[in-house]
Amino acid sequence: MKKSAARSQTIRILIADDHNLFRAGVRGLLKGFGGIEVIGEATDGREAVTLATEHRPDVLLMDVGMPGLNGIEAAERVRTATPTTRVIILSMHTGEEHVTRALKAGAAGYLLKDAQPDELERAVRQVARGEAYLSPAVSKHLVQSYARGGTGASALERLTLRQREVLQLIAEGYTTKAIATRLKLSVKTVETHRAQLMERLEIRDVPGLVKFALRRGLVDAEA
Repeated sequence: MKKSAARSQTIRILIADDHNLFRAGVRGLLKGFGGIEVIGEATDGREAVTLATEHRPDVLLMDVGMPGLNGIEAAERVRTATPTTRVIILSMHTGEEHVTRALKAGAAGYLLKDAQPDELERAVRQVARGEAYLSPAVSKHLVQSYARGGTGASALERLTLRQREVLQLIAEGYTTKAIATRLKLSVKTVETHRAQLMERLEIRDVPGLVKFALRRGLVDAEA
């Protein structure tokens, strides 16, 4: 009976990040905390959604800047697919727009990648209990933004989930045909999405869309 009770308290975690060494480092830290089990790893947003749907982890630690489908868009899908899974976004960005988008997508936590190990443990346990967690530096930026009258709707919020997905793939260098194949859409549909993106964002060309995606953190400038 005691063994069953102890097992039920184990926090089951899925790690999603496209960098092998980073995943290995996080996995090693988590295994040393006690009462935590890493049940799987994903290398991109799509795989994270698939694995989360299959295994329904208690907590999903997810990098924000992954290829194909970034962490914020993936978090939104995970929220729909498995509402009991609590997502903690891992990021180097402290800016208002990144944090606000993550929270609106359903993330329960936002942890900076330069956090100390004890903060990682605190974030995981706090989120697993059903609470929210924001890195102190992130909270500070949000408070300052509210004080300035910020947190208004961003340009990205005017886009649909599919449009943001197409925008990310455009910024990653995929051709229209490749995007159509990847998303299982017709070439004409992708072209329509691209035209709508330019209209809604008031951008005239593809290079402009790429620059916009980079500024908004949809793609990693160092990738």
